[in-house]
Amino acid sequence: MRLVLVGPPGAGKGTQAERMAERLDVPHISTGDLFRANLKQETELGLEAKRYMDAGNLVPDEVTVGMVRDRLGDADTEKGFILDGFPRTTAQADSLGGILKDKGLELDAVVQFEVDDEVVVQRLLGRGRSDDNEDTIRNRQQVYRDETAPLLQYYADRLVTVDAVGEVEEITERVFTALGKG
Repeated sequence: MRLVLVGPPGAGKGTQAERMAERLDVPHISTGDLFRANLKQETELGLEAKRYMDAGNLVPDEVTVGMVRDRLGDADTEKGFILDGFPRTTAQADSLGGILKDKGLELDAVVQFEVDDEVVVQRLLGRGRSDDNEDTIRNRQQVYRDETAPLLQYYADRLVTVDAVGEVEEITERVFTALGKG
């Protein structure tokens, strides 16, 4: 299966992606992990990303897309993959569509993790990370709504929405049921 996971920060995408990847025997591809790996290995794209990050700027789409394109070229993605954190915008979704089309592939589904804002705030405050204060969390929720929520319309034809509140195992089962794999 080729899946994209979307949902606000704190919706549990990373946790669910790991569980899903294990059960489906496909890689969980997180853009955060891609960035860290490219920076650590000092790839051309990693060094380019570092220049932007060191200057305090956002890494441009073409660099992020390049990292995703390279990763989707790895042999372990032939049976499928779970993308977590990409695409974040409709422009990135267009790029992903192009990458997949070049390979003669399509996404099977886009899984939206739906969770109330207040639940997310409490979850993230409970993590105890220094960047998880209430103002920062609420700002990240607004950024998600502004930038990523349009993806829901973009992918309306393959969107699967899952209630992401409850025990981790319950949510995993909801995902697989929604995907017809329950």
